[in-house]
Amino acid sequence: MLKPILPNVWQWSWFSPEKQLDFNGLLLAVGEHRIVVDPPPLAPEEAGQLRRGGRIDYIVVTNRDHLREAAVYQREWQCQLYVPELDAPQMDVKATRTYKDGELLPGGIWAVHLRDQKSPGECALFIQQGGGIIIVGDALIGKPAGALSMLPAEKYADPHLAKDGLRRLLKYQFDTILVGDGMSLVTGAKTAVEACLNS
Repeated sequence: MLKPILPNVWQWSWFSPEKQLDFNGLLLAVGEHRIVVDPPPLAPEEAGQLRRGGRIDYIVVTNRDHLREAAVYQREWQCQLYVPELDAPQMDVKATRTYKDGELLPGGIWAVHLRDQKSPGECALFIQQGGGIIIVGDALIGKPAGALSMLPAEKYADPHLAKDGLRRLLKYQFDTILVGDGMSLVTGAKTAVEACLNS
């Protein structure tokens, strides 16, 4: 089911037996735009819910490994696909366009490039709504529930540099973090990011 988690923000999840984590997709309704982020597979009832809500205009992918079902849904929905510029050469997909750090994407979403992560183009997405929303792909995972953690150290060329790269998130004002993997935090997110980076 598409679950409303904030005003004009819905999430659906697909459980990965391999990772023992929920893979999350997001639907954002911003002004006249309907935007999907990092879409995992949709169950038939979820696909029906999406279609009933109206046209999907954009799919935004946060990193090369979160392409997931984006290429399939781009064809099905005839929408535009945005991928990070630095990851595009490593992705087997024809994106409508690439985006880079500091770019304002459709729906008033700011792209925030995070250095030294698992993939060169890893980006967070920042939305100035409510107390502020950060969307991350592989930058942080929501595990254990109510807290955040980084990926296992072997996923990075240098885990210390990766942690330093994530400190950039703390320059933004946000209370919510929506994660691609695990449990999102609707409140208290900035404190949770600080706790993770100071551990």
